[in-house]
Amino acid sequence: MRAIGLVLHPRRDCVPVIETITAWAQARQTDVFGLAEEVVRANGLVKPVTEDELPERADLIVSLGGDGTMLRAFRIGNRIPVLGVNLGRLGFLAEVDVPELGSALNAIDDHRFTVETRSGLCATMGDEDIVAFNDIALVRVPGYGMTEVMLHVEGHPFVEYAADAVVVATPTGSTAYNFAAGGPIVSPRAEGLLVTPAAPHSAFNRALFLSTTEKLALEVAAGSSEVALEADGRLIGRVQPGTMIDLTALPGAARVVRLGRTTFYQRTQRKFRLIGSATSEDFIC
Repeated sequence: MRAIGLVLHPRRDCVPVIETITAWAQARQTDVFGLAEEVVRANGLVKPVTEDELPERADLIVSLGGDGTMLRAFRIGNRIPVLGVNLGRLGFLAEVDVPELGSALNAIDDHRFTVETRSGLCATMGDEDIVAFNDIALVRVPGYGMTEVMLHVEGHPFVEYAADAVVVATPTGSTAYNFAAGGPIVSPRAEGLLVTPAAPHSAFNRALFLSTTEKLALEVAAGSSEVALEADGRLIGRVQPGTMIDLTALPGAARVVRLGRTTFYQRTQRKFRLIGSATSEDFIC
């Protein structure tokens, strides 16, 4: 491995983990780079670079944090493989916990790993493109009326949702806002887009799953209040009634390092504590 790039959680103490990485890298004459504004916390152990330079310098990006940090690493990494190291609460994307980091780096250096591709999502409004990896959401602004959104499929109006929010999620994002809104969990190997209303007020209140090849657009209805546009939980801006937003799936937009230690379903079991869930026998009196 020629060089490792780091993306750090904005608040958690990453220095002990950085020390582990840099000690491993020094023994193998591997450079370690990080974003200049983040590595000021790294006690001079990491070479500072810009967001544009990081994917150009690194063969591997190591994300230190949770799923939010992983999503930021996807945005910065420009398809460079990302190894997620979990700091704190268990997420769905991180591959290893801190005690496993050394052996994980050894396995990657020995090419004993696989790369799992994840799709992204692009929202286009006029000349502006917004990329997300979990979801794009049109959200009710507090103090204003509900969000009213017409869903267009293949260029034709299909259904109008009235809700607190309308979420368009990738399979990766199915365990995020979509799940909180009552949508299904979807395998990351699936290809498609989920559309889920949050707290729907309309007669049709079901989620939809569309193929990546189907043309999808959201129109903020004329009777709607202005709404907030979010991408992976980041506020992009406010959108006025009458605005049309085209949604396009981006296959293979991110790459995740997998070492074969856990599956998506095992991580989901742990996250939701599904092991030991109630069975029919528990309800027999």
